[in-house]
Amino acid sequence: MTHAARDTAKVADRRRLHFATLADLRADLVTLETAAGSLRTSGNWTAGQNFSHLAAFMEFAYDGYPPELSNPPWFIKAFLRLRKRSMLRGGLPAGVKIPGIKGGTVGADDAPAHSALARLRTALDRLERSAPTAPNPVFGPLTHEEWIALHLRHAELHLGFVHPS
Repeated sequence: MTHAARDTAKVADRRRLHFATLADLRADLVTLETAAGSLRTSGNWTAGQNFSHLAAFMEFAYDGYPPELSNPPWFIKAFLRLRKRSMLRGGLPAGVKIPGIKGGTVGADDAPAHSALARLRTALDRLERSAPTAPNPVFGPLTHEEWIALHLRHAELHLGFVHPS
């Protein structure tokens, strides 16, 4: 049976998260890992897809973005750069899809939750050790603190759809 995709911008059953530090994010991952056998999601993705997606975007910042993400249209960059500060402090909106990309984004591999979580922790270790040196395709050059804030906001968004039982 195929289910229609939910408009995640309208999903009310989300955890409201705020991670001030990478340690806060890691603590939430421990909570989710402890409940790994009984996690539920309220969005369109499995827990593994959410973990994989977060890991992928951290890895892209070091290893290079896929071609479809590498050069967004100038007007998208201009608009989002105006919102950079509020996005890094206040969060990222749910339900956003990247135009022209099947499924609206990349990197949401449906891996088992435990292996995707291990991948995410490895990416977090790398982020904690050093800042990516390449510019972000949308925001341009970022400081280490800005990279961390961006990934924390991204994690708040996606992990809000993953619920421990």
